[in-house]
Amino acid sequence: MKDSEKSRLDSFEKMLLSVRVQFDEKSKKLTELKSAGKEKTATYRQLFAEKMQLGNMLAMYRLYGLIE
Repeated sequence: MKDSEKSRLDSFEKMLLSVRVQFDEKSKKLTELKSAGKEKTATYRQLFAEKMQLGNMLAMYRLYGLIE
């Protein structure tokens, strides 16, 4: 494997980890807000939109066989 390919793969792995961590953090925060009855707040809606975007990224990775 060329150095540039290894660097690219390393960058992808870092990005994937970041997306997964962010997705989990958003999910946790949404659960907390929901349990506090704050589903109608702007914060909840913003976090929900961000979680959906991250979920779509993960779905694309799955679609292309990059993750299981």
